[in-house]
Amino acid sequence: MKTTIRRQTLSDVLRRTALRFPAKAAIICGDTRWTYAEFDALVSRLAAGLSQLGVVQGERVAVLARNSHGFAAMRFALARLGAVLVPINFMLKAEEVAYILRHAGARMLVTDSGLAEVARAAAALQTLVREFIWIPAEDASAPVPGMHCFDELAACQGRVPETTFTGADLLQIVYTSGTESSPKGAMLTHDAVLWQYVSCVADAEIQASDVTLHALPLYHCAQLDVFFGPSIFVGSTNVITARPVPDNLLGLIEKFRITSFFAAPTVWIAILRSPNLDVAKIASLVKGYYGASIMPVEVLRELAARLPQVRLWNLYGQTEIAPLATLLGPDDQLRKPGSCGRPVLNVETRVVDDDMQDVAVGEVGEIVHRSPHLMLGYFHDDERTAAAFDGDWFHSGDLGTIDEEGFISVVDRKKDMIKSGGENVASREVEEMIYRLPQVSEVAVIGLADPHWVEAVTAVIVLKAGQVLTEEEVIAFCRSHMATFKTPKRVVFADTLPKNPSGKLLKRELRNSYRNAG
Repeated sequence: MKTTIRRQTLSDVLRRTALRFPAKAAIICGDTRWTYAEFDALVSRLAAGLSQLGVVQGERVAVLARNSHGFAAMRFALARLGAVLVPINFMLKAEEVAYILRHAGARMLVTDSGLAEVARAAAALQTLVREFIWIPAEDASAPVPGMHCFDELAACQGRVPETTFTGADLLQIVYTSGTESSPKGAMLTHDAVLWQYVSCVADAEIQASDVTLHALPLYHCAQLDVFFGPSIFVGSTNVITARPVPDNLLGLIEKFRITSFFAAPTVWIAILRSPNLDVAKIASLVKGYYGASIMPVEVLRELAARLPQVRLWNLYGQTEIAPLATLLGPDDQLRKPGSCGRPVLNVETRVVDDDMQDVAVGEVGEIVHRSPHLMLGYFHDDERTAAAFDGDWFHSGDLGTIDEEGFISVVDRKKDMIKSGGENVASREVEEMIYRLPQVSEVAVIGLADPHWVEAVTAVIVLKAGQVLTEEEVIAFCRSHMATFKTPKRVVFADTLPKNPSGKLLKRELRNSYRNAG
């Protein structure tokens, strides 16, 4: 009996939605409009074109591109072949991109016109990449010479080859910096991602009637797999943009009568502060989602007052759980401010001590999960995989508390992760970069509350005796070697760093000392 009889993969999801809603608008991006029937047919042609280039089942294909209809089509075309998507943060520098390309073993790199230069520079840094594929952007930029063209691949009249993959096979490897200096590749199967879709549909109320605006980067699992994928699953209409700035967002919400929108708190704050915000013009927006960092309570209150028709959800999770783990719904936003809610449909979550015993109400412990959403492990990293699944639970690395109703609040990051502007920043990675400066004796990187970034990457530096260094020099050095979102927004110079008797750095004390810095 063929495995396709009972198969449920990401490719099957699109095909079945296209059969249910063939004439419905599926993708809107710039001047491009595709119905579900058109989208599904294009994905098949693109998959056939990729196959003729040599893309095979299980092959890892990297994508370095901004949001576009091209990105959306490539995501599903790779899934149709059983190939493995490796999405890459487009804010990374060439050497950071190259590390991921080498580690993933990608020999094909998909990019757009705006990122072609970075893509080529990264590929030249001792990677296996030999083929480049150009995809169109929102602004309809011209193809890049010397790269395989999306339009030509999507015109292929060949057949998609027979495949044997199932839901248990690998769908994507998503790299997350975690807290170590080298990124980790979380391996997620079709099954893991699709079980996560079910949780999103059930608890985040994603519906076929939604007109959803996808503005945060699709390379990030939140936009890709909490919103875009589930929206295709149920048959929503999807408006895609690469410009998450207030004027563009407000214009798109008004033009397409957007009903559903996800953004990091920093974007919601920018919308509230925009002089072009006209509440009457965005009255269609009734579902608002936020995540990646905690929404300040005062901002929640302002959103409730100025956009009373918008019901809000707070989503918490991480790449390794595909990524949704817990959710705080509309009825609890002001009742449980700062909480990340309770586990979603297909997740079991506990807050435990070092002996894996449940902590008492109000006590701090580590947040751990069990779920079919979870990754298989970290690609080519058995040691960190074993540590993550110690005790047969997935260890999030986040510290939290649980209240008498089972609502969880994240109180700290066990491994000192900073979430700045919705992006994960590993403090250790930034520290190691600053340590390259010969004037530096010690450095600690922390996140401090910030009205725009929510958490601003802040470096506290102790200089070597007799050395001189300025804040501007530190920031310039980091910016030249690291992605902008990782670069410190503030630099503080200190005589010493606080440590406990065993010499362990006390970052919580640093955060308390410098909370009003800058």
